Amino acid sequence: MNDPGASPRQTVTAQPGTTHSAAREAVLELKKRIGASVLGQDHLIESMLIGLLANGNMLIESLPGLAKTRAVKTLAKNLAADLSRVQFTPDLLPSDVTGAEIYLQTDKGGQFQFQKGPIFANLVLADEINRAPAKVQSALLEAMEERQVTVAGKTYKMPGLFMVLATENPIEQEGTYPLPEAQLDRFLMHVVITYPDEAVEGEIIKLNRAENAQAPKERAAEPAPVPQQAIFDARAEIDDIFVADLAQKYMVDLIYATRFPGRYGDPLGEWIQVGASPRGSLALDRCARVRAWLDGETFVTPDHVRAVMHDCLRHRLIMTYEALSQGVSADQAIDKIAELVTAT
Repeated sequence: MNDPGASPRQTVTAQPGTTHSAAREAVLELKKRIGASVLGQDHLIESMLIGLLANGNMLIESLPGLAKTRAVKTLAKNLAADLSRVQFTPDLLPSDVTGAEIYLQTDKGGQFQFQKGPIFANLVLADEINRAPAKVQSALLEAMEERQVTVAGKTYKMPGLFMVLATENPIEQEGTYPLPEAQLDRFLMHVVITYPDEAVEGEIIKLNRAENAQAPKERAAEPAPVPQQAIFDARAEIDDIFVADLAQKYMVDLIYATRFPGRYGDPLGEWIQVGASPRGSLALDRCARVRAWLDGETFVTPDHVRAVMHDCLRHRLIMTYEALSQGVSADQAIDKIAELVTAT
């Protein structure tokens, strides 16, 4: 927040530069391949890569049929990553996700052995996560946060490359179990996608027609997937992205504007009931650095922060009854914060 009575902030001007590395070229190639198969969802593709490179988890919200599952499958196909899909339903059990101990008869006698569940994959698609009860949803929490699963007193580590991509359908609320705020906060990003435009819709029809007419031999002639090591190398480079004091202060100001919106007067003060937690600050920092790296920059700018702030914060704000009754969304509140909070 900008306080006229505050002392001048330290301004650090980073030296301009761009990053060119084998890891970045591999990630851009991955983005290109996904984009060739998933049309009209550029924001979803970029967000998946940001979440993957930031080592976080994603909640994807959209109407049915907007290529959420196709995008995740295409990512796994081109990344040399294991993919498991769990269709969340009201009768799903926690052990259906994490796995369970089963009794086996061996040469040495009977013994219990842990049978790993679908959570033990590089990419986990939790389809329609809000259709399963809270006990099943909570089965994901330890894996998402601690990168491990504990069953019968034993701890099992997740793979080095691990990401949960959960989906939600915003229009079907009957028979669903809304995710509690504490669980929402554990998602690095909440991405909302919409319909493609008219031109892209026609290209989707053409692509589907071409895929259906493609011969099996032609389908087999595909390039080798991008190795997982490229993601690990990219993460190491992202750790070196420079964040000036000014950029870091801007992130903090944005977060504090969500916590104390009354400082900015109405209507912002009437809209937000609860602001973002420190996880929101960490998400802004991690995702802004990834955004800078993808853009070929060596340092974070306010533009990089603004590019990711909606996805990082929309699920961390609790709106007031007044805001909800007026149809004011979290995105509108974030737009207002971006307008009121400056980086100078």
